[in-house]
Amino acid sequence: MSIAEVAGQPKAKRILQYALTSGKVSHAYLFSGPAGSGRLQMAMAFAKALFCTESGDDACGRCLECRKFEHGNQPDLHIVEPDGSSIKIDQIRELQREFAYRNTGSARKIYIMQRAETMTLQAANSLLKFLEEPGSPVVAMLLTENGQAMLPTIRSRTQLVPFMPLAPQEMLQALVNEGLPQLPVRAAVHLASGLDACRALIQQNGFAEMRNVVIQLGKDSLNRFTAAMMSLQQIMKTELGEQPQLLLSLLMLWYKDMIHFQAGRHESLVFIDQLDWIGKHAYARPAEGWVACMEYTLEAGKRIRAHVSAQLALEQLLIRVQEG
Repeated sequence: MSIAEVAGQPKAKRILQYALTSGKVSHAYLFSGPAGSGRLQMAMAFAKALFCTESGDDACGRCLECRKFEHGNQPDLHIVEPDGSSIKIDQIRELQREFAYRNTGSARKIYIMQRAETMTLQAANSLLKFLEEPGSPVVAMLLTENGQAMLPTIRSRTQLVPFMPLAPQEMLQALVNEGLPQLPVRAAVHLASGLDACRALIQQNGFAEMRNVVIQLGKDSLNRFTAAMMSLQQIMKTELGEQPQLLLSLLMLWYKDMIHFQAGRHESLVFIDQLDWIGKHAYARPAEGWVACMEYTLEAGKRIRAHVSAQLALEQLLIRVQEG
């Protein structure tokens, strides 16, 4: 993967690509942002570009160094991950020994540290010395969900590269480009945080079936109350009934689609394959009516979390939606 292929993160891309084109590569970067924002993918793409011999603003993908990187055969790249719940001083010492052993002159060496905020105090102090006196050309990339959790002395010696949560549209495009089916993807990007979580949700047993169930339940909840109650009773007897919160989350998106349609935001529809049906029924209630349906759905979720029977909470939701 190249920097350009990483989803979203325009600011992070500008910082890193400027470093590549200007030759002003820092000795250490702090990649800080929420889970699922692509920090590791960006770190790997930046590392690949740093090893690339074509000297551009991204990896060329053709040179020997790029090919070595793609095949996992780059000895001057080292990944550090927590040993158990933390990164320990022995791991930092091993990193120093590894790079000293591989010191073949002016060749650049890179290490990527995941969950850097889990370093013990001893490990952080040892890393601090390594940042100041690496002994050879080294680029460090420290990845964390919370940059403020790092020691101030380490933060002051690194260049911050901020990462933002990915927008649903950015995740949609990235996942569709990977070949994942668009219809479940359109729902998943509104329910999960980050690309990995979206992939896991899409691949979850029953997700596509749950989507179909919600479409039917959403339609019946408006004007076929008896059919909706019967469908719900059948659902609760299956494995799908064990995931009431997922059902409610999808149902929330269904009612939200009615508001999107009224506002002319057809491209934002999650259930885009139901465009014709939605077009015929979206104006059955004013926008405030659909907002009320969403509020009823949220309230049902709260009641289930408070240990009310899922079936009872869902049945009461259907009653409230029917009553308007």
